[in-house]
Amino acid sequence: MTPVLVFDIETIPDVAGVRALNGLPAELSDYEVAEFAFQQRRASNGSDFLQHHLHRVVTISCVLRDASQFRVFSLSEPDAAEGQIIQRFFDGIERYTPQIVSWNGGGFDLPVLHYRGLIHGVSAPRYWDMGEGDYHDSRDFKWNNYISRYHQRHLDLMDLLALYQPRANAPLDEIAKLMGYPGKLGMDGGAVWQAWQDGKAAEIRDYCETDVVNTYLVYLGFQRMRGHLDAAAWAAEVAVVREALARIDAPHWREYLTAWGQSPGQ
Repeated sequence: MTPVLVFDIETIPDVAGVRALNGLPAELSDYEVAEFAFQQRRASNGSDFLQHHLHRVVTISCVLRDASQFRVFSLSEPDAAEGQIIQRFFDGIERYTPQIVSWNGGGFDLPVLHYRGLIHGVSAPRYWDMGEGDYHDSRDFKWNNYISRYHQRHLDLMDLLALYQPRANAPLDEIAKLMGYPGKLGMDGGAVWQAWQDGKAAEIRDYCETDVVNTYLVYLGFQRMRGHLDAAAWAAEVAVVREALARIDAPHWREYLTAWGQSPGQ
């Protein structure tokens, strides 16, 4: 069984970077620096969504499914600094060579990790292998790697289901709910910066974990749709997720399972 690694990131404005790039005075608060960046962005394109390289990664949440386990975990501040978080994520790819799965990972998560990893001196040779590496199976990566858009080692579910047409993109929250899963709980990506300022790093992590489980459940549905799982195998995998979450003594999983129990889906 090829390991599957589903991932999602949460970010905040890179306040230190914005200060450095714009020569802002030290007496400005982090809030004021971020507002300066948002206003600059709105003036340039009408949106306050910052460029990818100005997003600081505070959490990467993952589902790892292999032959022996289903596990949900997070690499997060304040337990580790941004560079360490990103390095540990790519170390997992180095160790397992997994199938990686995301929702809009090609449009957001991975470009952010590329830029921020570059800034922090992260090493990720397996991830960047495109058939010219030193691994014994490196030639296979010429035809199927993590980088090329139409290759499958990275499966961006949003991009693929939309048939690579941005106007057909759908929100994960809505797809998960339409499939009978809880969807987003507690907050959404637009609330992360305020939550961070309020000292709610743990709540951001918990939100990201529920989102990555939503992604995994949608992925299981996709595996069933494309014939990689039959109905019985799909139901068994969904049961694995339920049972694993029920064993975790944490409020966000109790809330998630309660919401799931009220939904019409599996």
